[in-house]
Amino acid sequence: MTIQIHGDLGSGSFRRVATAAKIMGVDIEHINVDLFKGESHTPAFLKLNPHGLTPVLQDGDTIIWEASAINIYLAEKAGSALLGKSANDRYQVLQWMFWSGEQWRVFATLLFNERVAGRVMGQAEDPSIVNLLLKNMRAAASVLDAHLASRRFIVGDELTLADIDIAAPFSQVFRTKAPFVEFPNLWAWQERLLETVPAWADTRRDLDDRMDTFLSANGVTF
Repeated sequence: MTIQIHGDLGSGSFRRVATAAKIMGVDIEHINVDLFKGESHTPAFLKLNPHGLTPVLQDGDTIIWEASAINIYLAEKAGSALLGKSANDRYQVLQWMFWSGEQWRVFATLLFNERVAGRVMGQAEDPSIVNLLLKNMRAAASVLDAHLASRRFIVGDELTLADIDIAAPFSQVFRTKAPFVEFPNLWAWQERLLETVPAWADTRRDLDDRMDTFLSANGVTF
């Protein structure tokens, strides 16, 4: 049975899963969930994830939500080095994935809500919230920038799930105006991923097409 992934092409979280699956050669069936139409809050979907969030994996009787957990599941199933080539690398990958969720991606998501989702709903961004988010993002970005000063990847000498996890906020960077360009090592790392990881570039095109079409239809431009 093909693994099903429920999600929206405009979601950076779905992009993380789609990218990892492509790299690992895992065959997945994309079940579209239109977040803009509220399809993640239907009774049927809430049985899969009571939080009403995507992506969600279905593999037989196994149901997993949260993109990081899904990617770990796929990597273990595929025996992929994306989870690290050694035990020590694996712990480092997990460390950075957990850090990403706690100290990095959460602020990018909230910035998206303020600067993109809010505009779609006709709401002005709250400067005090935006300033707090930017402060936290710059603090985290400075850690990443220093870490990447002498490294091509987050862990070891090859791409891992840590790179995919931490790269996710770049999916909306030109819409959220997140201050990543202020950090040259971080920005160069993301550019290398786009140039050297075809799946990451492919999923960005999918995401941009989806977002640009939706935003244009709602009269929102960036």
